[in-house]
Amino acid sequence: MPRAVNHAASRRRRKKMIKAAKGYWGARKNVYTIAKNAVERGWQYAYRDRRAKKREFRALWIQRINAGVRQYGISYSRFMYLLKHQGIDLDRKVLADLAMNQPEVFEALVKQIQASA
Repeated sequence: MPRAVNHAASRRRRKKMIKAAKGYWGARKNVYTIAKNAVERGWQYAYRDRRAKKREFRALWIQRINAGVRQYGISYSRFMYLLKHQGIDLDRKVLADLAMNQPEVFEALVKQIQASA
């Protein structure tokens, strides 16, 4: 009895991988084994960097808040402590946006925190 290999399924699987490698340079776009390696590595980087992006944005927000509060003679850690102590629940993303785009509102917030400290 001949061996069943299911060419249709294997061809479909290979075509899917080649399609995922569209836009790659050289043999990475049209040689199956090389394309498979490149695509799988790309998927690994994408998975890792979806998590790393969150860390990078948090670090950026902290830098922006720190730069904003240093103008008023207060450190980032002291500012965050006083915010929590006052019961003001604004996250770092919102605070960084205020510091960058609405400095007058951010200044009012810092003055309120300093007055109560």
